Amino acid sequence: MRAHTLNRLPLLSALGALVLMLQACTKDLLKVTDPDIILDETLKASSASGALGLHNGAILRLEQATAGTQSPDALFVFGGLLTDEWQSGDTFIQRNTMDQRIWDPQNTFNAGPYRNLNRVRVMAEAAVNGLRQYKPTPATNIGRMFAFIAYVQTLIGEHYCNGTPISDVRESTVIAGEPISNDSMLALALANTDSAVANLGGADSAAVARFVQVVRARALLDRGQFAAAAAAVAGVPDDFHYDVEYSIVSGDNQLWALNASARRYTVGDVEGTNGLNFRSANDPRIPTKRGPDRIFDTAFPLQVLRQGIWGRESRIKIASGIEARLIEAENALQAGDATTWLAKLNQLRGAAAAALLPVPVDTSYRPVAGTLLAALADPGPSVGDTLRLKLLFRERAFWMYGTGHRLGDMRRLVRQYGRTVDQVYPIGAWFKGGNYGDAIQMPVPFDEQNNPNFVTCTDRNP
Repeated sequence: MRAHTLNRLPLLSALGALVLMLQACTKDLLKVTDPDIILDETLKASSASGALGLHNGAILRLEQATAGTQSPDALFVFGGLLTDEWQSGDTFIQRNTMDQRIWDPQNTFNAGPYRNLNRVRVMAEAAVNGLRQYKPTPATNIGRMFAFIAYVQTLIGEHYCNGTPISDVRESTVIAGEPISNDSMLALALANTDSAVANLGGADSAAVARFVQVVRARALLDRGQFAAAAAAVAGVPDDFHYDVEYSIVSGDNQLWALNASARRYTVGDVEGTNGLNFRSANDPRIPTKRGPDRIFDTAFPLQVLRQGIWGRESRIKIASGIEARLIEAENALQAGDATTWLAKLNQLRGAAAAALLPVPVDTSYRPVAGTLLAALADPGPSVGDTLRLKLLFRERAFWMYGTGHRLGDMRRLVRQYGRTVDQVYPIGAWFKGGNYGDAIQMPVPFDEQNNPNFVTCTDRNP
């Protein structure tokens, strides 16, 4: 499944998403061949084509929210700076501060990813209303919108502090939301997966249904409901993936643009003592190459580390059968079934699963295309199954690198598995000077104080 690629004017408020113009391009899977212009300055469709325009706009907004914008950056890159996936190769203080784990709600780059996630949600809600009123086919379009809402609510629950407000728009009126906890956000996501399942039918139903299964399981996993999460992904095939798509016309894949092209992000490698060896592992799931040029911030004599998974127009998997197997493996480990746990992990690594591995963007990346993964050995039982748990989360990090999963996993290691922050997050001396701070999630941006119901995060618990 590809995400539809569209062009629309950017919006300015995190609380609202007033539509000024919507244009669908011919790559849209719905085969829209003519521009669909919504002239109303509201999020209310006045025709079947307007309802489809809102639907297509939500797809564009999802593309932008995940990895399609920069300055401020999209969630997959900017949120990844707080983890061990990326390091700032830039001179911008906003990226450096996030990479250094400095808690700063006034960081001006915070507003971008937060705003874009909410744009997806608000536009998808408007699309649901329009699609229900004018009933353009297929019915699955409504299910897809509910699935998008559930997906971004899950991302918000994983990435942001407790006390995130959910504001809304009724035509041209902003309805200021009350702050809610991460767990309540995930509960909303689960309710929207139920609504998605209830609104399937026609073209693309199977892909959307599987997407919903994975999103539902992810939210359940975040809530510690491991058996329910595993049950939710039953039947999702290993090779399933639901993608967002990028193009030169609609916007570059920023995992390529900010790293491989602009050198403002560099691949993390054993960052801050606790970071995983994403480059030096020489793992075919993350092909990389070093330099020969430096990071953008040439004050530091460091060669840039480029990822070779994605090129300029590469799609990004936001949900997959790989994730489904990893969820099943975690449930097995929770249940004390190490045999099934290991089998699930090795099912993804076997020679028969070679097609699950990325193909490096060119031959300069290592390891080269065709390099396979060896089967894992059970490290054996330990107190709290620490060794097996470490291996599981390493597999999650390598399989789903750069796709918005890592920060939620790091928080889960603290919240669900009793690890300390200093055992999970980058610590010690930061490579550009000073020490790492204490941020373990992203703050609701300072801009949200325009909401009379919001002052600051309820707490910064994991």
